[in-house]
Amino acid sequence: MELKDIIKEKAAAIFEQTKTIREHLHKYPELSFQEYETSKYLKEILATWNIEIDAKWVETGFSVVIDSGKEGKTIALRADLDALPIQEENETAYKSQKDGIMHACGHDVHSACLMGVAKVLSEMKDFFTGRIILFFQAGEEKLPGGASLMIKEGIMDKYKPDAMIAQHVYPEFETGFFGFKEGMYMASADEIYLKVIGKGGHAALPHNNVDPIIIASSILLELQQIVSRIAPPTLPTVLSFGKIKGEGATNVIPSVVEIEGTLRTMNEEWRAKFHTAIENISKNIAESFGGKCEVDIKKGYPFLVNDEKITSICKEAACDYFGIDFVKDLDLRMTAEDFSYFSQHCPVCFYRLGVGFKEASKNNSVHHPKFDIDSNSLLKGVEAMSFLSLNLMNKLNQ
Repeated sequence: MELKDIIKEKAAAIFEQTKTIREHLHKYPELSFQEYETSKYLKEILATWNIEIDAKWVETGFSVVIDSGKEGKTIALRADLDALPIQEENETAYKSQKDGIMHACGHDVHSACLMGVAKVLSEMKDFFTGRIILFFQAGEEKLPGGASLMIKEGIMDKYKPDAMIAQHVYPEFETGFFGFKEGMYMASADEIYLKVIGKGGHAALPHNNVDPIIIASSILLELQQIVSRIAPPTLPTVLSFGKIKGEGATNVIPSVVEIEGTLRTMNEEWRAKFHTAIENISKNIAESFGGKCEVDIKKGYPFLVNDEKITSICKEAACDYFGIDFVKDLDLRMTAEDFSYFSQHCPVCFYRLGVGFKEASKNNSVHHPKFDIDSNSLLKGVEAMSFLSLNLMNKLNQ
């Protein structure tokens, strides 16, 4: 039998259990860095397959080593474990049983697929040379990101992977389709917190006050010039504010207004310049009105760059396995992903797994309270990651 046929057979044999794992994880989600039961559940299943845990990372994360016993390259595969603070609105047998917590970003899918891959690859050690390391990562959804903490704890120094692969659900693609992009793909993400301080009082006596609402409004309008007039027009940049809070009333001017937003871009030099511009503009405008502004910028995940060679090899493998018509090119995306930290330590390929239903009305974006997947995508996910990793290993060992 050819390699593809063996993977198809083994992935199909584990499909029902992969589906059960995903539905269990979906039913019992846990927030970032709290994935104790999730981790315990997965470890117990791995034990029944005689697959040992090699090390624990960031309390709830862990790694598995599948060693061929022959000298060769090392490839790492990653899945994330955590859910989001979202109240699920689906009505399914596997609906979240945790109030206000939901796997709305597909991490249950990622983990279930990597479990399936663990089973498949553990039975295929004769088909590769080297080691394949599986990273089950905690806390992707919450700063500072589980990936950065795993790296600080020494995971990359311990295993020294020559390349790394991760897949992420993509409801925009129907099940069976995959997406790849070489080079820059996802943005850095920073959280912006502004505290505008004025002098509150009676709204009918504005001359006695320093109105932080007016100051905040002026700051918001001026900050938009960062994107339209400061950022190079060729540099993808987004500066958005999603929260403004001023607890006054129809006849009360508050003393404080709080603003929260996000900065996304794809260049570290300009990212630093934007931080300085946000701080200077906010403080100067507030002072010009007689108030002040406290600026807190929490630096988040870096931008994600897919290695051109590794991604090209993986894309060609996907075309070979699934057919060229089922492999699509992706556009730049201004969302962020802490897998980007790994991309700073070794060449990576972060690709998209189509999980959409044929019936388009069933599909919702990630982070939506009605997000769900076509369960058949789990089979495709296991097949893809198994074949891509073995193909990449063989290419790198040539």
